[in-house]
Amino acid sequence: MMFLIRSILETIEFIILFIYYSLEAFILMFFSVRKKVAGKIVLVTGAANGIGREVALNFARLGSILILWDIDEEGNKETAELVKNNGALAVYTYKCDLRKKDEIYAVADKVKKEVGDVEILINNAGVLKGKAFIDLPDSDMAETLEVNTKAHFWTCKAFLPAMIACNQGHLVTTSSVAALAGSNKLTDYSASKSAAFGFLESLAFEMRAAGKEGIKTTIICPYYVDTELVTGVKTTRPLLLPILDVRYVGKKIVDGILKEKLYIVIPPYIGLIVLKLFLPKKVVFLLAEYLGLFDNLDHFRGEVRRGHNAED
Repeated sequence: MMFLIRSILETIEFIILFIYYSLEAFILMFFSVRKKVAGKIVLVTGAANGIGREVALNFARLGSILILWDIDEEGNKETAELVKNNGALAVYTYKCDLRKKDEIYAVADKVKKEVGDVEILINNAGVLKGKAFIDLPDSDMAETLEVNTKAHFWTCKAFLPAMIACNQGHLVTTSSVAALAGSNKLTDYSASKSAAFGFLESLAFEMRAAGKEGIKTTIICPYYVDTELVTGVKTTRPLLLPILDVRYVGKKIVDGILKEKLYIVIPPYIGLIVLKLFLPKKVVFLLAEYLGLFDNLDHFRGEVRRGHNAED
């Protein structure tokens, strides 16, 4: 009897808080509540080009200290020059092969010694192979998982302890709309992005359960973005789902981080794709075909630049 009463009271409390927090979030939409990042140490992986470069530039304009990781040293240096010219308090570049756990840990140790504890960690680097599963070499599958998923484990292992110690910090993962909906020729990519999504979401709950509410998390799910990573990708419904401008996406990501959003879906309405869980099978396939999930990568030409390009 007592268990039933307690359960009813907990449910009532949940409903009241659910309504309160929802109204609070709605009201805050009309106010510009943004975290201050001037002087904060921000690490961006995949910074040599694409979204990584744009995110770094936006943080530079806010006076942050930038740490840029990429396997592409030349592109990373170009980003560093741009960041310096756009107001970064300081900028540091490191070559890091995100396929290698030991190298990630070694470079992370250098960062902590030479710069300090990372306060905002942005796991952005990614690779996309765009091959049918049966034609996908095991080595390609392994690389996709190493860069798009496992690297997030190792960077968070390296930098999270310092955040926990002071109950302050922000972890950011560039996942993808592909984590919410599969697509033809994206078996490895969708799997890796779904895993990255699940990893950070679970870690967010873990931090909350441990009372570390000062550690924020943000999961980014963009549609295809106009970068080298998706060279040749076409969208079947350009009016509904256009290939996104990389500068626009970079601004939206940083704006979402400043507002400490838990999820950033770009464009926001594509998040409705999760409603597929409630649709009949034939409707799901019909929707997937209509949105181009069967043929978006028919003209994909692969990654132009060797290395870990910025996401999507």
